[in-house]
Amino acid sequence: MPENKNFSRRSKKETGKKSLKIPKIRPKKQKKLEEEIEKPAKTKFGKFMRPIKRFWKRYNLTKITIIFVLVAIVATGSYLFYLAKTANVKVLQSSISAQTVIYDKDNNEAGNLYGQKGTPVKIDQISKNITNAVVATEDRTFYENHGVNLKRFALAAVTLGRFGGGSTITQQLAKNAYLTQEQTIDRKAREFFLALEINKHYSKEEILDMYLNNSYFGNGVWGIQDAALKYFGVPASEVTVDEAASLTGMLKGPEIYNPLYEKGKYATDRRNTVLQNMVNAGYLEQSQADSFMKVDLQAQLQDNYQSKSSQYKYPSYYNAVISEAERKYGLTLQEIMNNGYKIYTGMDQNMQSGLQKTYADPSFFPQAADGTYAQSASVAIDPKTGAVNALVGNVNTEGSNSFTDYNYATMSKRSPGSVIKPLIVYAPAIEAGWSIDKTVDDSPADYNGWKPTDFDNQWRGQIPMYTALANSYNIPAINTYQAIGPKVGNALGREFGLDLNSKNDVLPTALGAGVETNPWQIAQAYQAFANGGVMNDAHLITKIENAAGQVVKTAKVNKKRVVSKDTADKMTQMMLGTYTNGSAWKASPKSYTLAGKTGTNEDQDQWVVGYTPDVVMALWVGYSDGKYKLTGSSEGQTSVIFRQEASYMLPYTKGTPFTVENPYAQAGVAAQQPYWTQQRQYQDDIVDQEQAEANTTGNTPESSSSSTSSSSDSNGLDLGKIGKNIGDAAKNAWDKVKGVFGN
Repeated sequence: MPENKNFSRRSKKETGKKSLKIPKIRPKKQKKLEEEIEKPAKTKFGKFMRPIKRFWKRYNLTKITIIFVLVAIVATGSYLFYLAKTANVKVLQSSISAQTVIYDKDNNEAGNLYGQKGTPVKIDQISKNITNAVVATEDRTFYENHGVNLKRFALAAVTLGRFGGGSTITQQLAKNAYLTQEQTIDRKAREFFLALEINKHYSKEEILDMYLNNSYFGNGVWGIQDAALKYFGVPASEVTVDEAASLTGMLKGPEIYNPLYEKGKYATDRRNTVLQNMVNAGYLEQSQADSFMKVDLQAQLQDNYQSKSSQYKYPSYYNAVISEAERKYGLTLQEIMNNGYKIYTGMDQNMQSGLQKTYADPSFFPQAADGTYAQSASVAIDPKTGAVNALVGNVNTEGSNSFTDYNYATMSKRSPGSVIKPLIVYAPAIEAGWSIDKTVDDSPADYNGWKPTDFDNQWRGQIPMYTALANSYNIPAINTYQAIGPKVGNALGREFGLDLNSKNDVLPTALGAGVETNPWQIAQAYQAFANGGVMNDAHLITKIENAAGQVVKTAKVNKKRVVSKDTADKMTQMMLGTYTNGSAWKASPKSYTLAGKTGTNEDQDQWVVGYTPDVVMALWVGYSDGKYKLTGSSEGQTSVIFRQEASYMLPYTKGTPFTVENPYAQAGVAAQQPYWTQQRQYQDDIVDQEQAEANTTGNTPESSSSSTSSSSDSNGLDLGKIGKNIGDAAKNAWDKVKGVFGN
């Protein structure tokens, strides 16, 4: 049968039509889409938005955004819940009631940090008038809520935290104990979760007790007990209704609503508001409130409060401890002052007290023509551990005795002068193989137009290197620095902890030019010489415990070898001469042998550094600005100051002798004897007194030249002394032989 071509073509067309997949769209939706596609945009903005709308609808971004917001809310809530759980509210009560205590190296209490602390009292020692007034004004649902008032919290959330009235007493406690005073939604949210956690662990009476003991009442007064004494002269247990209303009124704005501000201009109205709140809450009859409102608030005032902040024993040391806790251990000032920590330190109270005695009299320090006293700071460090035994950061000329005063020991940036020479000049030279008696030249020199001189404008020609160091001659130091290479010297200086860079690779750096440091850094650096070449990180804190006695922070002291033991010993040999025959000849206290260095930066900075195997002491004296100038050098009054503070501190060290001998003594050169002065006699008397109190004789010059400490056998023979006598006899015999045959 012949094929019907027309039928065949029709069948194919029909088949093709059936294969098309047409989406099923509801008539209304289809019509709407067609209208949107075909409808022309009336504005340029509409044309701009059309592709964005298509993209947004195509990928269902509305749903994605909603999901993202919900996830963010859940994540934020989880995080805040985590913060609340990890805030350790279990120790809140003990933290609030306890004061932060500083302990010394022997774990003896050295003093308290009072901070935002008043005198704590229990709830049964607080007048019912106060608790009634507080509940009526601050949180009327206090005894019924679970730490938060959901209605008030919602209001605070809607207004992004701008209305502080959304906080319950428990929330305010959380804010005071853990958070800032900033009115933000973030803070309010954290406050919410913390309040729930606090309410879970404490009774209402305990919460109210903690709140009142941790609240601020203006004029530097914290806690309800001290506030009652400050404004009304009575303890919290004896506060009357109207007095309670006044104290409660201060909680909203302590600096404005306290009765001392503008003679109670705002305090009286605020008191009356609280009294009316007590009526509304059912604690008072209206007639009673009206009667109390007529009382003259100013006539009630009586101040029997005594501030404890003036009782700080060691303000500079406390200042440095706080700074270290913030910088090194991540604690905030609020936490340190208010959380009742136990902070253990390396303080030696005998040494600290002695050091402060020197600074107690400002007139002991240099004075400008107009009467302005120079500033000063001192640091004493145990070289074996890096623990700071004593620290004073300023000359207290105004009697503030505050740990918030500027601390020159740790904060200042001063020129080191010649105390830098051992660190970047002579130690690198010894490391490079130079001998301590190597001949160096002290002659006029011209360094591309720079013509430095010594302090006395004298020239000594060829001298041993130990003489150049001991007397702090400049030209030999510059020549040595140039010979070893500034880059080599500065590289070792950085190992000592000095802030040096490529800009310092110039010859004036050998004299301290362009370098900034402070007594803390210098004392830390000189540890290496006192400790066989090993330098420990200087530190005050050894560990920190919370109010519950749990260790929360432990010191991790880094130590590193900066120079070899041989180099350290040779440097000590040379610097022994500084105190016997060099620039520190006035600074050595009676009965003690020291090594070290002095430094003078023209008329702005003077230094004396001295050390034994037991302690490194660094003293700086200078003016805080360039308006005033020092006279003379560190050999003058600065050495006298150092001698006095060393006289107070050294008797409380172990008296470990040096194991190396002074090259001047080896060469038969007698030590330079300082002339008698009344001040020197006074300092000698200090040594005698302190030695008697410490029950020690110290490291006397006789013992310090011996390589071993003396010992006695069972028959009472001093074997060390016998050995020394034999050694001296042998040395004398050898010197005679050398005299016959030549050196």
